[in-house]
Amino acid sequence: MSPLTETVLFVFSLVALGYLAGLTGYLKPASGEGISEFAINVAMPLLLLQTMVKSDFHGVAPWSLWGAYFTAFAITWAAGHLVTTRIFGRDARAGVVGGVSSAYSNVVLLGAPFILGIFGQDGFEVLSLLVSIHLPVTMAASIILFEMFGRGGNEPVHPLRVIQSFLWRLFVNPLIIGILVGLAWRITGAPLPDLVMRLVDALAATAGPVALFAMGLSLRRFGISGNVGPALALSALKLFLMPGLVLSLVWLFGLPPLTAKVAVLVAALPSGSNTYLIAVQFNTGQALASNQMTIATASAVVTTAFWLTGVVHIFG
Repeated sequence: MSPLTETVLFVFSLVALGYLAGLTGYLKPASGEGISEFAINVAMPLLLLQTMVKSDFHGVAPWSLWGAYFTAFAITWAAGHLVTTRIFGRDARAGVVGGVSSAYSNVVLLGAPFILGIFGQDGFEVLSLLVSIHLPVTMAASIILFEMFGRGGNEPVHPLRVIQSFLWRLFVNPLIIGILVGLAWRITGAPLPDLVMRLVDALAATAGPVALFAMGLSLRRFGISGNVGPALALSALKLFLMPGLVLSLVWLFGLPPLTAKVAVLVAALPSGSNTYLIAVQFNTGQALASNQMTIATASAVVTTAFWLTGVVHIFG
């Protein structure tokens, strides 16, 4: 077994262990919520803070990276919206759920440990550049679309309310706080005190395995209940269309090999739980988002190995 294949299996085995812990009742459903909160609110922000303080980001082209990735993001979102509304006949609010399910990658619970396992700290530095923009872009788009469709489309969009909601959600997000604190400390040029660094390193080291296990538990909680056809179609967009578009664009833009490989693999990741939370907020498409996330995550065991083999062959 090749090291790359073993890493992919290791990552998804941790997800499977979390799923089995929930399926067998070994851990209660509330445990999954607590573990996820620890991963998202403590371990991952500290890992991002650590990266911002220590990394030099050499060889990374952020504007080209962002341009390639989010062009593919927008196209895939539009495709998911059209598939949901035009092919499967759902309303515009469900179309928003279909769009975000097609384009939003699980960059935190799955992406961070996956990229760390494959490419190490250098790869995670590239990922952190995507995370820093991925969250605000998705939040802004979902808030705007919620204003347009979340109330049935009968009320006008209020720009001030959109801006206030976006800024509030952005600056109370633990991941964004971790990035901003890390950048602020980096600007000072001072090293973190030894005790603080030991605490950060110890908690950040738990981020990967804890996040993967928590994701497995969450999948057991969401499950599959109807809407299989649309979920399969949206999963195909997420796992094939989006990474294919990113692959074409990073090659066209001439991104460095490591940056290109990370961008494609992040695009190939299945959808995250935020798609379900957006569906809950819209009060529509919950089953669609839940099913799509579960199906895409199960399928990603094979599809991510496919894309990983492809990018290694193309970019070295």
